[in-house]
Amino acid sequence: MALVNTLARHPGRDLEWAVCERFAESRAWISQHVLPKQPAGSIVLIDRWYPSDAAFRRSVPMEEILRLNIERNVRVPDLHVGVVTAPEISWARAAARGRGLGSTVIHSLQEHTACTEAFERAAAAHGWVLCRNEGTIEEATRQVVAEIYGVLR
Repeated sequence: MALVNTLARHPGRDLEWAVCERFAESRAWISQHVLPKQPAGSIVLIDRWYPSDAAFRRSVPMEEILRLNIERNVRVPDLHVGVVTAPEISWARAAARGRGLGSTVIHSLQEHTACTEAFERAAAAHGWVLCRNEGTIEEATRQVVAEIYGVLR
């Protein structure tokens, strides 16, 4: 987090690339040491895996981050579900939380909108499932469960 906080205070491509490399190394470790120990047939839910995190990068293109993670042998999910909310709704929800807008990366609705749009483009380009989160939790849950069953078949 110290590196991420430094990046937030001093944005730049080299520092952002260092953050991406550190995250890729961490995910490679998880891929090699944690995921293989899970029981066969397990469903492992991982938040902020590399495609999700890549949407928040400003100067390093998402495709470079995806390639970096693949080159580091980071596990590719059997099912990638991108949960997105219309930026205005997401921003309002975050502002209403007790801890407020605590992001070290995103500081404005415009930045949040750009990240959301980048993630939606990547989801479309890579065939990831896009789960909209403006409706009820039951609707989103049904969609994700249906996609999991599709992978299991």
